[in-house]
Amino acid sequence: MRIHLHSIGVLVLAATAWGGAAAQPDAAKAGEQCETAVAETITRMRGREAKEVQFIGAKRALTPTSDEETGVKGEGRYRGAAGRSTPFTYSCYFNVKTGATSGVVFRDAGAAALAAEPTWQPDLTHVSPEACESAAAASLKDKHPRVGRIALGSDSRRVRPGPDGHIFLEGRGAVQPAPGMNSVPFTYRCEFEGRGGRIVGVQTIE
Repeated sequence: MRIHLHSIGVLVLAATAWGGAAAQPDAAKAGEQCETAVAETITRMRGREAKEVQFIGAKRALTPTSDEETGVKGEGRYRGAAGRSTPFTYSCYFNVKTGATSGVVFRDAGAAALAAEPTWQPDLTHVSPEACESAAAASLKDKHPRVGRIALGSDSRRVRPGPDGHIFLEGRGAVQPAPGMNSVPFTYRCEFEGRGGRIVGVQTIE
């Protein structure tokens, strides 16, 4: 059987062209999937402070790290509730075989972006430490029906911002699970509505 060299050349060129065409959709998919994962991460972590996430296509860079995995890096911006735009950088890995993403990391870009962050000033008018401690004590009693003693340290209280404008009040204490037992330390956290001051969640960890 004769095989013409011209025919072989045509087959090789066709295969090469097909492979190049296939590589481009894979690269586009890697970028799109990673950017989707990054946008979801930013929205989840920043809450209302990330209403609109945009990516700069010209800054996207893809680097194959193995036969199955591609690293994606790039830049973008997200717009906060006050309309201020915050730049960020991101990185992510895309598995060509499974189509899954992993290792999503984003950082607000530069000291200027951090300096632009407004100082958080919580409205503590409706935040009641006593209500929080009562809720924490009730939670401990549910866990330990025979609880002996619960001690809460007011000097350990601290507040920090929560999602969607909520406020976290956290603290430490010690609980005696039952009379005659040794006390064990625990931490507690209450989540307050930012405006109404209603407790929407309480957590205790021993």
